[in-house]
Amino acid sequence: MSTNEYGNPAGHRTRTGHGNPTGSIDRVDWNGRKVLVTGAEGFIGSTLVDLLVERGADVRAFVHYKPYAEKGFLKHHLADPGVEMFAGDVRDAGRVSDAVAGTDTVFHLAALIGIPYSYASPGAYVQTNVVGTENIAEACRRHEVRRLVHTSTSEVYGTARTAPISEQHPLQPQSPYSASKIGADMTALSFHHAFELPVTVVRPFNTYGPRQSARAVIPAILAQLHSGAREIKLGSLTPTRDFTYVTDTARGFLAMADCDRALGETVNLGTGREIAIGELAAALVAASGRDAEVVVDPTRLRPSGSEVERLLSDNTRAREWAGWQPQTSLEDGLRRTSEWVAQNVHLFAPDRYQV
Repeated sequence: MSTNEYGNPAGHRTRTGHGNPTGSIDRVDWNGRKVLVTGAEGFIGSTLVDLLVERGADVRAFVHYKPYAEKGFLKHHLADPGVEMFAGDVRDAGRVSDAVAGTDTVFHLAALIGIPYSYASPGAYVQTNVVGTENIAEACRRHEVRRLVHTSTSEVYGTARTAPISEQHPLQPQSPYSASKIGADMTALSFHHAFELPVTVVRPFNTYGPRQSARAVIPAILAQLHSGAREIKLGSLTPTRDFTYVTDTARGFLAMADCDRALGETVNLGTGREIAIGELAAALVAASGRDAEVVVDPTRLRPSGSEVERLLSDNTRAREWAGWQPQTSLEDGLRRTSEWVAQNVHLFAPDRYQV
């Protein structure tokens, strides 16, 4: 039997748990539930699909329509009877409604996420992230889903005014991307207040791991290292980030989907540990077994006033409300990610800055 990059059998489905209203992930029964995942072919989305399949859910995978039928990181599920591929665009309200119909739980991850490209095309971020979320929320209201889990991002906090960052921290739109996600979050929560939509906003801090694209800092560094580069080109080295391994983030989504305390609330998913980008690069050099020097590339620097200098999560709500906590250490996660990038370096263009 083949396995995916997380060491789990591809397409393997098991029965687990007996349900738990507090949201503790290891006791919730997903067997037979009809679940929609938008953005399912992406980095976190495909990992979430894997986790749901392992727990026995029937997954409808909403993937962005492409005429060449690319399924991203869901190719290993193409023959899985428990995964229904559903192509569309979250900007299309009718197609979204068709996707939501008949589902128990909706995980909304579809979004434009690259920060550099948001400087070039801010309007596209509003259409996909804000209007797309309104379409999802309205469809969930119309079809009376049991729970909508909407995906936010720690970028909405901007540079930390106080740390660790709790959910009460002010929202600061330091890029068009973060502004669009603030708008999306508020749209989702407005449906809870106005229409009693059962929605929870999950706010992951910097998620990393296998399948992540080169637009993110960890795969960008590793792709350069595993391509033999002797100089690793980065933007600013001083900002700090709170990195969470992707399977831990996916587990957090499942926990929040059954946590009644989180209805109408925002919940951080982060480790509570921060590391500067310069220190991270050194750790990745060690994890890769390569030898390279880190240099600042001016083309990779964010515009003045847009760089988020510090992100450090307060994950108290996730821990106390749902019993969630990360299981993968940064050191172990970086090693696993390095191994995956080394095996898939052909997917990257390490000599080019990915926006």
